[in-house]
Amino acid sequence: MRFGINMPNFGAFGDARTLAALAREAEERGWDGFFLWDHIGADWGPDNSFADPWIALTAMAMATSKITLGTVVTPLPRRRPWKVAREAATLDRLSGGRLVLGVGIGSDFGQEYSAYGESPDDRLHGAMLDEALEIITGLWSGEPFSFEGAHYQVHGARYLPTPAQQPRIPIWVAAVWPHKKPLRRAARWDGVCPLVDDHQMSPDQLREALAYIKPLLPEGKPFDALAYGGTPGKDEAAETALVAEFRDAGATWWQESMAPDDTLDYARERIRRGPPRLPERPRA
Repeated sequence: MRFGINMPNFGAFGDARTLAALAREAEERGWDGFFLWDHIGADWGPDNSFADPWIALTAMAMATSKITLGTVVTPLPRRRPWKVAREAATLDRLSGGRLVLGVGIGSDFGQEYSAYGESPDDRLHGAMLDEALEIITGLWSGEPFSFEGAHYQVHGARYLPTPAQQPRIPIWVAAVWPHKKPLRRAARWDGVCPLVDDHQMSPDQLREALAYIKPLLPEGKPFDALAYGGTPGKDEAAETALVAEFRDAGATWWQESMAPDDTLDYARERIRRGPPRLPERPRA
C-alpha cells in the first residue's frame, strides 16, 4: 500500500505557494503522493479562495522530485478535453513522469455547472466523460487523431510531445458504489476512486466493489484502488487497524483526507507525522 495526502484546492488550501510547500514537506516526511481536489467554485461563502489545481500542481512539481501528483478528481465535462490533454502531458514531462489523472463527472453541488449556464445532468456528463477520455488518450498518442462524437469533435489534431509516461499517464476514475456503470468505466482504465454517496467507503464495501471490477480486468493488469479517511492520532491503534482493513480489502493507496474546514496548522502537523505504519500482513 502507498500513502498520499488528499487536499481541497480552496479555503485554507486555496494558494499555490502554500500547496507547493506542503507537497515538499510531504515528500520529505515519506508520503508517496499528493492529490488535489478540482473545484472551480461559484459563491461558496465568506472564504471563497480557490487555487487552480493545474497551476498548483505545477508549483508542486517544481518543489518536489519523487512523489506522485494528481487530481482526485477532475470533472472532465467542465473542461475541454484537448486542453486537459495538453496540460496533463506538459505537467507529466515537467514532473518527470509523476502525474496521475483522476477523473469523474463532478456534480452541481455549489452550482459548479449551473452557475455558468451549463447543464447539471449526470447522464449527460457521463457520456461526455467517456468521449473526453477517448480524446485525451488519442491525443496523447502523438499520432494524427480525429474523433466524431455526440459532444466533441476533433479533426486531424496531433499533439507533441507525448507524456513522459508510456504508454500513457495513469487514469483513475471516480465511482459511487453501488452504481455499476461507473465501476465498469473504471475497469477500462487504471484505477478507481470509490465513494458511497460522496462519503468514505467501508472496507467491506470496497471489497464488494473490487469483486465486481476484477472479473472485468485483463489478467495481470495493474489496477489501483483508493481508500480515503483520516488518522489524526486520537486513537492510533484503531486508526492503523482501519487502514490495514482497507489494505486487506484490496486498496493500493491510502489517501489521508483533509477536510475543507481543516486548518493549515492541522494539515502541517499531520503531514509531519508521516504515513500510517501498518503491521505486516498475516502469513497464510
